[in-house]
Amino acid sequence: MSNLIRPGLAIAATLLVAVACGKTDGDVATPAADGASAIDATATATPPAGDPVTMDGVPGTAPTAAAADPADAAAAGAGDTLRTTAAAMFGTIPARVEELRGKALSEAQVELGHMLFFDPRLSSSHLITCNTCHSIGTGGADNVPASIGHGWQRGPRNSPTVLNAVFNAAQFWDGRAADLAEQAKGPVQASVEMNSTPELVVRTLESIPGYVDRFGTAFPGQAKPVSFDNMALALEAFEATLVTPDSRFDRWVLGDDSAMDDTERRGLELFVSSGCASCHNGRNFGGQTYFPFGVIERPGADILPAGDKGRFEVTATASDEYVFRAAPLRNVELTAPYFHSGQVWDLEQAVAIMGTAQLGRELDGDEASAIAAFLRTLTGRQPTVEYPILPPSTASTPKPAQ
Repeated sequence: MSNLIRPGLAIAATLLVAVACGKTDGDVATPAADGASAIDATATATPPAGDPVTMDGVPGTAPTAAAADPADAAAAGAGDTLRTTAAAMFGTIPARVEELRGKALSEAQVELGHMLFFDPRLSSSHLITCNTCHSIGTGGADNVPASIGHGWQRGPRNSPTVLNAVFNAAQFWDGRAADLAEQAKGPVQASVEMNSTPELVVRTLESIPGYVDRFGTAFPGQAKPVSFDNMALALEAFEATLVTPDSRFDRWVLGDDSAMDDTERRGLELFVSSGCASCHNGRNFGGQTYFPFGVIERPGADILPAGDKGRFEVTATASDEYVFRAAPLRNVELTAPYFHSGQVWDLEQAVAIMGTAQLGRELDGDEASAIAAFLRTLTGRQPTVEYPILPPSTASTPKPAQ
């Protein structure tokens, strides 16, 4: 029993940080007015991971993706200290997202987005789809260090998972897209990815009667429902359905003691008391704000390439050099290789690197293994998505680029 007292006290103290992080429907971490004193008071239990970088006014999807969280009851005080802390800091993934931006999720838009997600004709080559880099069958990512796009070009960063991305406060490693709709427009136009243009996309979709009809149904009353903006909104609606509820962690938070074993619970204790949760909080265990990579010790150039300065490329602010969004950790066991550079394949190694780089702490083998074991409990029920039968092209459909 005595072995549990110190972790229990550390976790209880860390609850002060959870309050400062403020888990809401949007899971956006905002520092409390007296946040500095709260961190000072718990410094021995939760080493600060470096000052978070503000969102610079990017609103993001997360505050508008409404979904009830049954873990709120546990956060209110049901269960033991560890469970109460976990419920307050993280919460659970819902079975479905009920609305976006205050409106019920449109089934017609979801169905249209489902088709577009798998349609290679959004790319100029007619070869690349959204699913190419965000494969729903492999954890919502492509499991290579950097995605291969148009003309066999290699992208600059590891592909983030699309699963549960609706709960992130902004999209991409540097947060340059406010929401999933804005994010959807980026790869379609990027020369290294799908290499298309808004004009070519609209011309292609307008040439396919099946799409013209579906856009009209999904966006009724519009003079020109087939548009690049509506393509992005339909993709966002579909991607909002790609959530992974019912992880073992979620079941444990909701009261199933058998869902996590002793090692996994110890890993959760370490995850909180060591300071990992200072950055990786909210229902997506991250994705809410930005931190410098290498707060305490900067990793080598193989893991942190000197040429990729992260959020600096968005803001041109010197303090944003090598700043990246805290990666969401849901389903992390499915999304190797890790980090924006995609250079670490082993989850235990990734945990150890974060210990030295962000926390200034050498995690021993048992600690890294326990934390990794806990992180594997975050794998939820994967979405079952049927490959769609797409509407046929016509003689006026633009031909693929060579």
